[in-house]
Amino acid sequence: MVKLLEHGAYLAGNEIVEDLPGAAETLSSKTGQAVPSKEEAAKSTMAYEILQAHNTSGNPEKLKVKFDCLISHDITYVGIIQTARASGLEKFPIPYVLTNCHNSLCAVGGTINEDDHMFGLTCAQKYGGVYVPPHQAVIHQYAREMMAGCGKMILGSDSHTRYGALGTMAIGEGGGELAKQLLGRTYDVNMPGVVGVYLTGKPEPGVGPQDVALAIIGAVFANGYVNNKVMEFVGPGVANLSMDFRIGIDVMTTETTCLSSIWTTDESVKDYLSIHGREDAYKELKPGKVAYYDGMILVELDQVKPMIAMPFHPSNTYTIEELKANLGDILNDVEKKARVSLGDAVEFSLKDKVVDGNLYVEQGIIAGCAGGGFENICAAADILDGKSTGSGKFTLSVYPASTPIYMELIKNGAAAKLLATGAVLKTAFCGPCFGAGDTPSNNGFSIRHSTRNFPNREGSKLQSGQISSVALMDARSIAATAANRGFLTAATDLDTSFGNPKYYFDKTIYENRIYDSKGEAHPEVEIQFGPNIKDWPSMAGLTEDLLLRVVSVIHDPVTTTDELIPSGETSSYRSNPLGLAEFTLSRKDPQYVGRAKEMRAVEEIRRTGACPMHKNEAVEKAFETIKGAYPELKARETGIGSTIFAVKPGDGSAREQAASCQKVLGGWANIAREYATKRYRSNLINWGMIPFLLDEELPFELENFVFIPGIRTAIQEKQGQVKAYVVKDGLKEFTLKIGDLTDDERKIILAGCLINYYRDEK
Repeated sequence: MVKLLEHGAYLAGNEIVEDLPGAAETLSSKTGQAVPSKEEAAKSTMAYEILQAHNTSGNPEKLKVKFDCLISHDITYVGIIQTARASGLEKFPIPYVLTNCHNSLCAVGGTINEDDHMFGLTCAQKYGGVYVPPHQAVIHQYAREMMAGCGKMILGSDSHTRYGALGTMAIGEGGGELAKQLLGRTYDVNMPGVVGVYLTGKPEPGVGPQDVALAIIGAVFANGYVNNKVMEFVGPGVANLSMDFRIGIDVMTTETTCLSSIWTTDESVKDYLSIHGREDAYKELKPGKVAYYDGMILVELDQVKPMIAMPFHPSNTYTIEELKANLGDILNDVEKKARVSLGDAVEFSLKDKVVDGNLYVEQGIIAGCAGGGFENICAAADILDGKSTGSGKFTLSVYPASTPIYMELIKNGAAAKLLATGAVLKTAFCGPCFGAGDTPSNNGFSIRHSTRNFPNREGSKLQSGQISSVALMDARSIAATAANRGFLTAATDLDTSFGNPKYYFDKTIYENRIYDSKGEAHPEVEIQFGPNIKDWPSMAGLTEDLLLRVVSVIHDPVTTTDELIPSGETSSYRSNPLGLAEFTLSRKDPQYVGRAKEMRAVEEIRRTGACPMHKNEAVEKAFETIKGAYPELKARETGIGSTIFAVKPGDGSAREQAASCQKVLGGWANIAREYATKRYRSNLINWGMIPFLLDEELPFELENFVFIPGIRTAIQEKQGQVKAYVVKDGLKEFTLKIGDLTDDERKIILAGCLINYYRDEK
């Protein structure tokens, strides 16, 4: 089904030769042509060509990328624009689309969500952007329909910014990176590795894109095979997939932790762009005659079976057939993994879902950028045609990804088929994907064609004693389960005739409702604010020495951004930095906020020059201990704050608030074994926080103080590591690694945050 080559590989046409001794000679004998060096062949990937076309540095290994356009949604664009405004924004320099698909439900948080929308509309008018009103399209579907183009690059403030199937290299990052683009700066990254994904065969009827995606994720996530690399989809199997199928696989590449993705393009891509009135955005993309890849994933599409990702990660994958055959063992394993993430906060079990040997689920959801595509919903309608979802606990909700898709489902009858079964059709909304819509009942089990199934992401709250869980599946098997009234069923187990109707795109609704400035700014427009839209608080530059209290210690193998700052109803506070910060780590470590604020209060006294200096006995005692070894240390010149330790933080969302909330609570750094994604590490840096790495045994405990002398000089002088000390009955020395930082990243950390950096440059 999915096989990973242990080494790099050459690709020439449909010939793959693994990079073993004699590989070049083997490939030459097969193709009858000379084989270039690995270094030269690596330049023949599509990824290399596109990245270099957007690179402004002149150095092919140290990229400074300028994107063609930007896109954000309504829990990110307020913070991004506020950051850029504070740094001197006058006009959007490139097309910037503001969609409204996350905070769409204005009942959540009272009026404040709609205040954000009015802020977005008036900013699009003032600075020359595009505004997509709530319920019209989810962020990534709009980008596919109206923005993507072959050879282009798009930067989005959502982690699932992936348009590779349309020939567009797209990257999801935190808001700071978009603010840089708005201010004419660049996205700085080392030339990433490129991993080939070689597709062969054709999926059997009933197998959908989520099945293929989960099979790939299950094979590559844990071993980091594609971490921070570009996935390049090639091979004869590409031509056997429709555009919606390719898009459905592509959007899920985010869950592999890759940096971006790109696919070969063909007439199917040309037709898709033509249907959407943008045929001129097409050009053929394919690797050169001989391309070299840093790894190769072989996917036999005809061998892929209906898949399920069990709680609580998209990589916890099984075939549905395997799950049903080993139900007891797999449910035991799920419970064991759940205890790592949930601890003793709640009791969690799925064993009560086993009825007469079959697994029962209470809810099915087909939604968002992954599930809400036209073909997915039409296939679900074919499977459910003439059937009933029943009047029991099981419910099915379907969210088309855009209003044009919804309109076509009405015109071709698919909507009527679904509604007749008892399913509910809703508007374009990402809520079920991040816990702001269709939260299951306590102990409820939901199957979803969406992007993630992290703990609490479906909306349950550990702090309230509530837990439910999500498994990821393809829309087809969700529909088959709905036809079986909640008992888990693979779509391939049903005899279904799929109509595969043609899609017709009607742009009327967009022409009538979307504000498109055509790039023309109207500086006379006044931005409309609401009471919940707050400016970023002032932040101090990095001091020479730091005294940090460890205010949270997380030993989980991976810590997601959902655990760092919960999604769901907290999203209404994304425009209020201090208000949102109150939720930081609330579902993982409820004591974190109080501990962090205690240190922030001490730092505020230091910065304002108030007396007495500390008003904190623990801080006073720590300084007394440190001065035994550093008698010249001046408390008023030493930054005081907090840090957290996590084994591998940052998997999941691109949301910058996972870092900025720590910053506004007085955080100066994270300490980790490694960072799960580049985007989380970048978020830390853009908010002036040092992404420390720790290789040795954990030298400190919760609430210990860590003293880091000379850290400002170390950053200035590009030192790779610093001495640090645990302050407890004396000083215990250990080493913190700083890791590679670009010159701009060092300046941002020294300035205290991105806003300070740009302000200080004026």
